[in-house]
Amino acid sequence: MFQKSSPLSPLSVEEQHVAGHDDVETVVGPSVHVEGDFASEGNILVKGTVSGNVQTTKRLTVEPSAKILANVRAGDAIISGQIKGNIRVANRLELTQSAQVLGDIMCQVFVVEAGALVHGKVSMKGMDMEEDKTEKTRLTKRPKVREENEPTEMQVNPI
Repeated sequence: MFQKSSPLSPLSVEEQHVAGHDDVETVVGPSVHVEGDFASEGNILVKGTVSGNVQTTKRLTVEPSAKILANVRAGDAIISGQIKGNIRVANRLELTQSAQVLGDIMCQVFVVEAGALVHGKVSMKGMDMEEDKTEKTRLTKRPKVREENEPTEMQVNPI
């Protein structure tokens, strides 16, 4: 009646991982190098290299060994590999510990695991605070540094 189940093979674990992404429509395999922009209305899983802009309205998943060398736009994204380009995500962006991003990031929800590397500006939608212009000016304005031999108002040079 009951049978002992065999342990999961690595392939079946991967299939479970992919199935958790609401039916991945496009897969760029680990040995594949795509040159040029591509867009999809479905989920994208990148395991190889893409040299071109990537756009989807759904979820983009970038595996640890994957690279994207251009800008990225997605509804949601989980990044574990390398991206050299700007990232714009409508909802949730997750950077895992192996993620490396060289570019600016814009998203609504930003999740970063310890170990992820980012070199760029991060902007998050939904900020209702107005920037205080006088405070910004005060913080960015540097005081003038007087040279050692430069006369001050108190000093009088002889004629």
